[in-house]
Amino acid sequence: MKVTFLPLTVDAARRLGARPLLDQAVRTDRAAAECWTALLAGCGTAARRDLGPQLRRLSEATSMQVGSRWWFAEGAGHRRRVAGAQENLEEAIADGDGQEFALAFVGYDHAMASAVVCANSVQARKVGEHRA
Repeated sequence: MKVTFLPLTVDAARRLGARPLLDQAVRTDRAAAECWTALLAGCGTAARRDLGPQLRRLSEATSMQVGSRWWFAEGAGHRRRVAGAQENLEEAIADGDGQEFALAFVGYDHAMASAVVCANSVQARKVGEHRA
């Protein structure tokens, strides 16, 4: 499986064995590839409209993976960063700007993967603290 837009997020989900998050990341990656093609072709297709909801579903899957308590408390900075990156993506889609889209997706992937990895490391540390 070739992942083009969310390699960091897919890798993080795969390493953690987070199957629901991985599945949603792969679906979102496919939607991004279709949107990218539509942007490059200058088309106003459904692919451009469908990516926004896929991004929101990926955020929901991430929230489920990291836990809503972490996502809205200690992870709030990560959540805001993901939301900001998603806004940048949606603006690029609306503007039909392929270069802006590509750059925004790099930021989005990094923000999303960082949130997943950070939450996992915090949760792993807490589990270790309970064992001591």
